[in-house]
Amino acid sequence: MRRPHIRSVAVAIAVTTAATGLAGTAFAGPSTGAERSSASATTNATAVVEAARTAAFAHASATGVSQGDELHAQDVMLDPEGARHVRFVRTHDGMPVLGGDLVVHLDHKLAYAGVTRAAGHAVQPATTTARLTADQAAAKAAQAAKGDAGTAQLVVDARGGSSALAYQVTVTDQNGTNTVVIDAVTGKVRSNTPDSDEFLSPKLLESLRKRGETADPATGTASATPEGLLGSGASGAAASYPSAAKGTGKTLFVGSVGLTTTATSRGHYQLKDPSRYGTETRDAKGSTTEKFGAGATFTSTTNVWGNGTTGNRASAAADAQYGITKTLDFYKATFGRKGIANNSKAAQGMVHWGNKVANAFWDPTCNCMLYGDGDGQMFKKPLVVLDVTGHELTHGVVDATAKLEPTYVDSNGNQYGEPGALNESLADIFGSNVEFYANNAKDTPDYLIGEKLGLAQKFLRRLDHPSLDKLEGTIDYWSPDTYYTEVHAGSGVSSHAYYLLAEGSGKKTINGVAYDSPTYDHSTVKGIGRAKATAIFYRALTRYMVSTTSFHDARIATLKAAKDLYGANSTEYKTVDKAWAAVNVTAANTPAKH
Repeated sequence: MRRPHIRSVAVAIAVTTAATGLAGTAFAGPSTGAERSSASATTNATAVVEAARTAAFAHASATGVSQGDELHAQDVMLDPEGARHVRFVRTHDGMPVLGGDLVVHLDHKLAYAGVTRAAGHAVQPATTTARLTADQAAAKAAQAAKGDAGTAQLVVDARGGSSALAYQVTVTDQNGTNTVVIDAVTGKVRSNTPDSDEFLSPKLLESLRKRGETADPATGTASATPEGLLGSGASGAAASYPSAAKGTGKTLFVGSVGLTTTATSRGHYQLKDPSRYGTETRDAKGSTTEKFGAGATFTSTTNVWGNGTTGNRASAAADAQYGITKTLDFYKATFGRKGIANNSKAAQGMVHWGNKVANAFWDPTCNCMLYGDGDGQMFKKPLVVLDVTGHELTHGVVDATAKLEPTYVDSNGNQYGEPGALNESLADIFGSNVEFYANNAKDTPDYLIGEKLGLAQKFLRRLDHPSLDKLEGTIDYWSPDTYYTEVHAGSGVSSHAYYLLAEGSGKKTINGVAYDSPTYDHSTVKGIGRAKATAIFYRALTRYMVSTTSFHDARIATLKAAKDLYGANSTEYKTVDKAWAAVNVTAANTPAKH
């Protein structure tokens, strides 16, 4: 479940140019979507940013940039065929603008070529004079989120079709943090959303309770024939320390797997991968800390982690470390993406998080994965299965790119709206791709999500025919009511479009799994293959999606991506259009913008 990351938008403004914005510049290949780094990226990116910023103000009627706005670069993408794209967040009169993000597109001569903007209106609030004090706003936020409020910060809230002066407040309780936005004039709570990212929604958990269903997935699949390259000890006859070592993970769900670990001294190892930016899994030991440094390190004298059962605390850690590293490998091998935020930094995970927590989270506060052990009743095992990790870490990728946000959140924490549903869909799409990339015999690659959780319907969601998911009531096709659909249920629209693009409509068996994908218009869609479909969706995410992207916007984004990669007259481009029409997303039924 994608939690809004409003707070991270405001904080990031101060650090993007220095840290994240220009250092990880990527180059996308025109035929495969693969990306490669360039030694001159920073120099080139600086010139591109200045050109994009200048173009944004010069074309203010199109970009929506106005007097008082400042643009702060978050990402720069230089395509080998010539296009350049700069993702900006903005401030207005020095205040962070929520929902003010935009991507400026340039041609190979750095001339303005278009814009993708989150707000279709001006971001100036009617007044810049607050009636509430910061302390009053903090008190209202604390009451709304039932916790301890931090300092209230003035922002412009440009979400929802209008702009208003508001306060943004972080509220902390024993379960984590919420971001609360309070109208600075009326005192109204404009939004109140948890910052963590839960895989299982409150709606799903309630549905399971009503059914009296329990999930007790099979574990202990460690085998004598491990997957991957295994071993023990540091590489080289006379190793220096710390150094990379070849270890063995005896996991709960994917058998015995190879793990690259760190030899800290002769015969002593840590579950930390120096070959993947220092990616590490730690033990939260039942705490609800959101500080990775507070987790206990996993150490070993054998370089064997776990025994395939929950009785060994390192078993879940082996699953988590395997899933995190495979997700990193998938993004790097497929797109040249270096880490979740494309900044060559570690991905982190903590297992045994909280007391009887039946969930797994992407936590932007921790910038890491948090895995509960299950509640012992409804979910009886840790949620460390491979596609859960791929799904949740993809939320981190979305955080670092389009920052897709739900439109609203109900009092129970359920999220609604198409941008949030699209976020969930992308997490499912790339999560399933992590499975295909890992190609682990103990977890057959498929287009099913959560098939290892032990649910009665044998999966949580599926991409080929989403409405077969009765637990969440996932939908196959778009309608005007999709706006009011919980995000996991609504995710079926774009997940279905992706499956049709990749594999086509009708019956198909892949890796022993039977699929039968229907279409809204009874059309027949011939797929272009998973690799091309994935390249198109990734380029659409990174170049043409913003925080408010709807399904109809996503159609346009993927068409632009297909045009970039394969040409406007290509079969791939035409199939993108057919796939969206097959889920009832067309140019003709595009809703009017706010």
